[in-house]
Amino acid sequence: MSTTEPATSSPYPRLNEPAPDFQAVTTQGVKKLSGYRGKWVVLFSHPADFTPVCSTEFHGFAARAGEFEARNVQLLGLSIDSVHSHLAWITDLERIFGQKIPFPVIADLDMKVAKLYGMIHPGISNTSAIRSVFVIDDKGVLRAMIYYPMSAGRNISEILRLVDSLQTTDTHGTPTPANWNPGDPVIVPPPVEASAVESEQEAQEKGYDYKSWYLRFKQL
Repeated sequence: MSTTEPATSSPYPRLNEPAPDFQAVTTQGVKKLSGYRGKWVVLFSHPADFTPVCSTEFHGFAARAGEFEARNVQLLGLSIDSVHSHLAWITDLERIFGQKIPFPVIADLDMKVAKLYGMIHPGISNTSAIRSVFVIDDKGVLRAMIYYPMSAGRNISEILRLVDSLQTTDTHGTPTPANWNPGDPVIVPPPVEASAVESEQEAQEKGYDYKSWYLRFKQL
């Protein structure tokens, strides 16, 4: 059974605020979210063990676990199933795909973590966590969240791309454009006062790709 810290006044976690802390039983022992401070965390939920879409996702996360680790990211799964169910399912997945599942999976039988993070949507189910992803930075701040329908498996490449974008913004202070991938040009933050507005020539002298005074790109 999992225990949690007191919830905030909001029924759902909010971006750029501290991610709700919790302590829970997992397939790798008792874990506390704040115990991962200093690492980024990708917390992802699935509706149930032994389900086809979730099985492909677990294989997808496991196959690319090294890429998350290289980004200082801890993967952390969750569903409203017991540890024994998780262990049986993980063992079967490792047999099917020949891939070790290296990350812990929360056994959220009392649904406290699921409710804390708004994973229970009664219109779909009162007893299963929807397919969701929460990206928490190394300071424990919630930076991104994505909700998926039960029928759509997640794109692991997109989750890695999202982490890359957030970490790039933290390092360089630059937003990233649509469809950005590491190595692509980033956006120069737009000016916030008239005196900072640049002409096309001034921007080009700085090496910027000038589109308009508010839309400029640069290569890192």
